[in-house]
Amino acid sequence: MNWDAEFTRYFDRSADSMRFTAYLLCGNWHEAEDVVQAAYLKLYLAGPKLVRREGLDAYVRQIVVRTFLAERRRMRWRRERLTGELPEVPAAADALSEDKLVLWQALSGVPARQRAVLVLRFWHDLGVEETAQALGCSTGTVKSQTSRGLKVLRQRLGAEFATLWQEVTRNA
Repeated sequence: MNWDAEFTRYFDRSADSMRFTAYLLCGNWHEAEDVVQAAYLKLYLAGPKLVRREGLDAYVRQIVVRTFLAERRRMRWRRERLTGELPEVPAAADALSEDKLVLWQALSGVPARQRAVLVLRFWHDLGVEETAQALGCSTGTVKSQTSRGLKVLRQRLGAEFATLWQEVTRNA
């Protein structure tokens, strides 16, 4: 099978999942679309050079997270400011619980790197080592970013945090 056909099949199978991961990172569907588009472009260009293709999910997730973080670093140097608007509600809003919406809104207030760690650790259920590999950092950095990110969420959500976080990530 040639790379174009293989890429198309992989994209059809995984795009929604990666788009949702990007949404969790960005808190904005439009920005998530941009991040995912850039990630799949990078995958498409690198594809013919990839020797092993069985780990594409982890590889693309890593590209999505790194693309998101790179965009955040670039945003600091631009004069653009993000608005304080609530994230857009997906079309299937009926299926989303209020708890998830509250959590996602709180997650949007966590700094980008900490948010990336939290999404990988708790939404994708990656271990410390896998998260460190995806982000290209040490396990100690993952642990400290996890701790700091959870502290920010606790401050934003208050006393309900522990049960809300456990419920949402368990049902993910």
